[in-house]
Amino acid sequence: QVKLVESGGGSVQAGGSLRLACAASGNIVSTYCMGWFRQTPRTGREGVATIGAGGATYYAPSLEGRFTISKDNANNTLSLQLNDLKPEDAATYYCAADAVARCRPHLAPAFAHFGQGTQVTVSS
Repeated sequence: QVKLVESGGGSVQAGGSLRLACAASGNIVSTYCMGWFRQTPRTGREGVATIGAGGATYYAPSLEGRFTISKDNANNTLSLQLNDLKPEDAATYYCAADAVARCRPHLAPAFAHFGQGTQVTVSS
């Protein structure tokens, strides 16, 4: 059974940074496509970033340059560094995983496995 547990959310001012973490069960970090998506009541789910089993990274075009996805295969963890945060980045962020061939951010909201989410609040 795949289990994903996010942590690291919080409240920051615009321009600030946060680092989100995801602890995964088993060895899925090294074998699955891993990613992050975010959700708000107004915008719904939006893919943020993905990282393939081999380490290739992909970002939603509007977020590339501010967000960085990374993983630690040995410790089965996934991370998302959020820099220069804007009020529109406020959302619940979810760690997600799936055994998909195309590891792209826009697919992350539909991944088979995801965690309970961690809340990010950005004040202007």
